[in-house]
Amino acid sequence: MLSIRIGRWIYLSVNALVLLFMLAPIAIIFVFALNPTPYIEFPPVGVSLKWFDKFFASTQFMSALALSLEVAAMTTVAATLLGASAALGIARGNVPGSRAITAVMLSPLMLPAILTGLALFQTYVLLDVGRPLWGLVVGHCLVTVPYVVRTTLAVLHNFDMKLEEAARNLGASPQRTFFEVTLPLIKPGVIAGGIFAFIVSFDQFPVSLFLVSPGQETLPITLFNYLKYDLDGTIGAASVVSILLAALVVIGLDRTVGLRSYVKL
Repeated sequence: MLSIRIGRWIYLSVNALVLLFMLAPIAIIFVFALNPTPYIEFPPVGVSLKWFDKFFASTQFMSALALSLEVAAMTTVAATLLGASAALGIARGNVPGSRAITAVMLSPLMLPAILTGLALFQTYVLLDVGRPLWGLVVGHCLVTVPYVVRTTLAVLHNFDMKLEEAARNLGASPQRTFFEVTLPLIKPGVIAGGIFAFIVSFDQFPVSLFLVSPGQETLPITLFNYLKYDLDGTIGAASVVSILLAALVVIGLDRTVGLRSYVKL
């Protein structure tokens, strides 16, 4: 019993240290954003919201935030539709070489995003289309669709086909079977992939670096340009806003469908 207790204590201690290591940078960002001095200082000399005031009062930052949310929303919708459809085709279509197709669709996760952005930029130059907003959305979709494919395939892997057969035997049409049986059962994987797509798109830097046009920059690019000339708590405030947005998305997911639905993913 003593050895079991010691092992459990070591296990919990190691997990606590790993969790602390992962959360420490976030804690530093919060301190930076709330510190009244324009640099990180420990211990903090006080608490101030002036950097948040500066962030929300900046037209440049607000325009970048709005563009990031717009691109992330469009990317989420497009990536969810494309990724879920592709996953269904791979899992149900009996397509020859489905494993190779899956590997190709997941390959953007293995490539450095900066190479993907550079390749898309060169493609747009060759096509002489410039750097339109839809081109930025296409670039974000390229790096987010694999998340939707992966999570949806994880659900379809354990899907019981007998449920669809029962619905068809009871007279349901293929369309009704899909919307009332298949879609509700694979919804956890689809929504989880959509959440990943939104977060990845909102914080996407390497692809956006090549595809944004002057005057229409996303929040990560605006922060990058701001760091060239200044370094103060505004960077921390913008980072805190990004972190809180991601947290709100997760909380919203928990409130609507419940995070327990995603444990098996």
